[in-house]
Amino acid sequence: MEAVLGKSHSRVEGAAKVTGTAVYASDTPRRETGAAMAHAALVTSTIARGRIVGFDLAAAQAVPGVLAVFTHRECAGHVAPVAHLMAGGYVNSSHRPLESDAVAYAGQIVALVVAETSEAAAAGAAGVRVTYQEAPASAGFDAPGAETIRLADLKAYHEDVRVGDAEAALGASAHRIEARYATPIQHHNPIELFTTRCAWEGDRLTVHEPTRFVGAVQHGLAAQLGLDPAKVRVVSGLIGGHFGSKFALSQHTALVALAARRLGRPVSLVPTRRQCFTIANYRPESRHDICLAADAEGRLTALVHKAEVVTSRFDPFAMEGTDVTASLYACPAIRTEERAVRVDRNTPGPMRAPPEVPYLFALESAMDEMAWRLGLDPIDLRRRNDTARDPVSGKPFTSRPLMACFEAGAKAFGWERRLPRPGAMTEGPWRVGLGCATSVRPVKIAAATIRVRRNADGAVEVAAAHHEIGNGITTLLAMGAADWLGVPVERVSVLLGDTDLPPAGISGGSSTTTSLMNALSLGCAQLRDKLAGAPEGEAVEVVAAFVPRGSKPDALKALREGHIGLTLPDDALSWAFGAQFAEVHVHAETGEIRVPRLTGAFAAGRVLNPLTALSQLKGGMIWGLGSALLEETVLDGAAYRNPDLAEYLVPTSADAETVEAILVPDPDEKVNPLGVKGLGELGVIGVNAAIANAVYHATGHRQRSLPIRIEDMIA
Repeated sequence: MEAVLGKSHSRVEGAAKVTGTAVYASDTPRRETGAAMAHAALVTSTIARGRIVGFDLAAAQAVPGVLAVFTHRECAGHVAPVAHLMAGGYVNSSHRPLESDAVAYAGQIVALVVAETSEAAAAGAAGVRVTYQEAPASAGFDAPGAETIRLADLKAYHEDVRVGDAEAALGASAHRIEARYATPIQHHNPIELFTTRCAWEGDRLTVHEPTRFVGAVQHGLAAQLGLDPAKVRVVSGLIGGHFGSKFALSQHTALVALAARRLGRPVSLVPTRRQCFTIANYRPESRHDICLAADAEGRLTALVHKAEVVTSRFDPFAMEGTDVTASLYACPAIRTEERAVRVDRNTPGPMRAPPEVPYLFALESAMDEMAWRLGLDPIDLRRRNDTARDPVSGKPFTSRPLMACFEAGAKAFGWERRLPRPGAMTEGPWRVGLGCATSVRPVKIAAATIRVRRNADGAVEVAAAHHEIGNGITTLLAMGAADWLGVPVERVSVLLGDTDLPPAGISGGSSTTTSLMNALSLGCAQLRDKLAGAPEGEAVEVVAAFVPRGSKPDALKALREGHIGLTLPDDALSWAFGAQFAEVHVHAETGEIRVPRLTGAFAAGRVLNPLTALSQLKGGMIWGLGSALLEETVLDGAAYRNPDLAEYLVPTSADAETVEAILVPDPDEKVNPLGVKGLGELGVIGVNAAIANAVYHATGHRQRSLPIRIEDMIA
């Protein structure tokens, strides 16, 4: 049979998605255990900090069909504290919203209304009147009361980098760049909202919820509600987008479960779009002070990267990223310093390529500034500072095809037509600029278990408690089983997203393919051995456990207990690489910015399905365009001013005219047994810097804060 891995294959679940027959969490049956579904709606705080003085529930309770209104008076003491997922716990925020009368941030849940219909629940929630005693709130950077803390004091494992004497090298430098770069608050806005449906059958709880880590929801809910984890089942089928959101156990899930238990019937919650801005996570604002020094030949002599990111008062979540910026280019003197700023807002979380998108925007913008200072082509500057070894640890890269990406991308993009003077290229009234930037993403992998079964009729079933988030893992698993067991793809069924299946880790960090496909390869090998001694026509199955090198000794135990377990190789740096190119047009009179072309060239190890890989990369590049020019959540005091898709701007098809992604060969035999690196997040990284660098080439004006808007062009 001809191999299918490495060739383009359409999604096996694609037809269901485009015909509307695909089932998501909110589409599951409306009746369970003989009881009709009840519906919940949230009431969220209108102040950013203070306490609740009282409730007037008369109007809410008078709405026909309203069954109950839950506040802290009913719920306090019934949800046990659980730590944040990144602190060894299970939740995306350790704050318990109905535990007391305290208000910690704007948009905090202060009541849950349950009714016979979703319309009645919404009307009831609108009728809840809350009286507050307001207190001063700190909104963000430099706000009175904001607390700045070293990341090394917030996270036990974090270490700032010190290599050589960066200050002395800066003082002796022939050329020096020193600037501050800033990125804004951004929200995920997946099409599928953060829904939850909970149903009890005796002391057993079933939860249907879109999440990228069913294990964390299962074990976290069990800890919150005092249950045996074996009595909590979490089902998360197809997910309508997350890219970092739907991170772990959410604050509202336990509240819906409590309501369902007290009412004796299943309860469904579909929050509003505006509520999703505060009941889930987001990418926090960041600012970066970069100092670069170089000699007359363009070789870096010093790099200093100081970064600050916002976080909440109550969680240790803060995305650190200088480990990437410090190791990207050859440099003998490096110093990094990262700080978190605690404010009165909800806890942030990962958003596609969480640290690399903001941190690489800063470094790659500074590299472009250095190229102009030296009179070098920006690609040539990167070539002169390419390195086969990490300048911090001295470890080798398992592969380093960065310049191969720049060469392939430059050829496809037509970089040779770039004129080396800002403002020199025009098309009618439009100023034309060309910019480039590096894209890199460390390869992450995790322990995973997977069940592979050959049925009596010869059909194959693959099952794991992982998630189909739209990245195409369902198709890859079917393709892998087909190749490794010698059956057609159509004879393979894939089951995912259910804690009744063998446990698998979080869908994040571009680790899904690297982890599950290596587990599947191991499982298929074990099944072939077992089939060799089995009677013809007998059903045979195995459950394989894959543990990558560098994992902790208790990796499988941690996996089965719902803990995050992403690892990096300990003897080398394994990264995926890319080169981003952008053509920008800026209108000479109006300042309007257009991006007619994006080109990206990417090297990410062995590519198993070019069709879905290119789709992921192009989607990421378009998101990068939004990151550069459109996406920003605006603060009004300590509240979000634009929490909807009418005013939170995202790119459309008209904004992304021509997007081209190129796959560059990267045969890395050291990274893992299959040579797979993962590329889901690679496409978005560096696009914002490439566009900002192109804007400078077009106009001669450097934009160091995102997003770049018309007003920045005409100021």
